[in-house]
Amino acid sequence: MAVAAQGVQATRHEEPPPDEAAVERAEEAKEPAEADITELCWDMFPKMASYLTGELTDITRATSKDYKLLENMNKLTSLKYLEMKYIAINISRYLKDLNQKYAELQPCLDQINVTEEQVAALEQAAYKLDAYSKKLEAKYKKLEK
Repeated sequence: MAVAAQGVQATRHEEPPPDEAAVERAEEAKEPAEADITELCWDMFPKMASYLTGELTDITRATSKDYKLLENMNKLTSLKYLEMKYIAINISRYLKDLNQKYAELQPCLDQINVTEEQVAALEQAAYKLDAYSKKLEAKYKKLEK
C-alpha cells in the first residue's frame, strides 16, 4: 500500500493542478554523467571540424574568386595599355609623316609669302600711280581751261 501511495503521489506531483496549467515548472539542471560528456565531446569534435572546414573552404573559394577577378582585370588592363601603345605609335608615325610633308612644302610656302609681299608692294605702287595720274589729269584739265 505504501508503494501504491507513492505511485499516486508521484502521479500527482508530475501533473500540475488544473488552476496552475499555464505556469511552467522549473527543473533543476543536472550535470550529465562523465561518460555522457566524453561521448558528447567525441561527437562534437568531428562536427566542429566539418563546420570549420566548410567555413575555410568558403573563404578559400571567395579568395580564389577575388584573385581570379584581379587576374582578369590585370589582363584587360594589360590589353588596353597594349592597344594604347599601338595607338601612340601610329600617332607618332602620322606626326612624323605630317612634319616631313610640311618640310617638303616649306619652300612653296616661303615662295607664297614672298609673292604675297611683292603683290602688296605692287598694290601700293598701283595706288600711288593712280593718285599721281589723277593729279596729272587735274593739272591737264586746269591747263586746258
